[in-house]
Amino acid sequence: MKGTMIGLVKEVRAPGAVLREIPIPECGPDEVLVKIKATSICGTDVHIYRWDQWAESVVVTPNVFGHEFAGVVEKVGSQVSNVKMGDHVSAEGHMVCGVCKACRTGNAHVCPYTVSFGITAPGCFAEYAVVKASNIIINKKDMPFEIACLQDPLGNAVQTVLSGDIVGKSVIIIGTGPIGLMAVTVAKASGAGMVIAVDVNPYRLLLAKKMGADYTINSREESMVDAIRSYTGGEGAEVVLEMSGFPDAIRDGFEVSASAARVSLLGIPTQEVPLDLSRHIIFKGLRVEGITGRRMYQTWYQLKGLLEQNRIDLKLLITHTFSLEDYEKAFELMISGQCGKIVFLHDTDESLSSLKECVIHG
Repeated sequence: MKGTMIGLVKEVRAPGAVLREIPIPECGPDEVLVKIKATSICGTDVHIYRWDQWAESVVVTPNVFGHEFAGVVEKVGSQVSNVKMGDHVSAEGHMVCGVCKACRTGNAHVCPYTVSFGITAPGCFAEYAVVKASNIIINKKDMPFEIACLQDPLGNAVQTVLSGDIVGKSVIIIGTGPIGLMAVTVAKASGAGMVIAVDVNPYRLLLAKKMGADYTINSREESMVDAIRSYTGGEGAEVVLEMSGFPDAIRDGFEVSASAARVSLLGIPTQEVPLDLSRHIIFKGLRVEGITGRRMYQTWYQLKGLLEQNRIDLKLLITHTFSLEDYEKAFELMISGQCGKIVFLHDTDESLSSLKECVIHG
């Protein structure tokens, strides 16, 4: 498919991004071309937009970024048999080698040769995107695009919550960013006995309550450790889901974990986190697990079951929508923390034509 499109490009290795008119990507024999209908901003996109140390070490530029999307298949490659034109789709963003030991033993989500959509390969903050057919996830056509584009981060929450037994257990979720908020509703839907959400952001704690948290703790106003011990009868939490990445919060999570608890770590700290291994982990008999991405493709089937059977409802999570031309306002709001999930709607040809005119002549 020839022609040009508008894309949000990380053009230089510095803060910010720019809208550019760029060629529509070519579809290879094992790929599909997707017309993008909705995308959402991830915390990773914020790292890329602000250009921090992690972004400097990982991200390829110049490149269209963004990796959470829903759209409609516009074209399929000559070797593609699992996807057809007109399918409503999203995609797994980790493109793996398929032949290394990790891939061959059911651990493709930690393939050392992973190429990441929107990070080290062109992404979806654009009118079109090209995706490997093997990575495509087909959506039901009655699933709204703004919900369908949330499945990638939902997968992070589902893997974190379901990486161990949760039924009837006391669960703390530390960090109520969008994935933490998703974890609240997934934990409730999966039979958790008590869900406690912890953060310092009153806006997001209120959202956590609306999404099903039994208790919320503002750790800036009260001791998280004391409050959780009070809620759990002094025993501590049986499941600790760490979503914040803040060193003090991580240490407190280990401190307040019950004996034989499970601690699942999704938040990424930007500095070393000293721990007393003897007291915090070894003598408690804890199970500690690092969480990255989604298990391919087990997690996708789990989240599909939860979404399509209406076990979870993500509508409350979407607090703001923007067009791509308002990306600066959207990222400023995301950085402020006064939001849930922010979605870009790529839904009208008229708005895209106007945007293209602006980019070309502005």
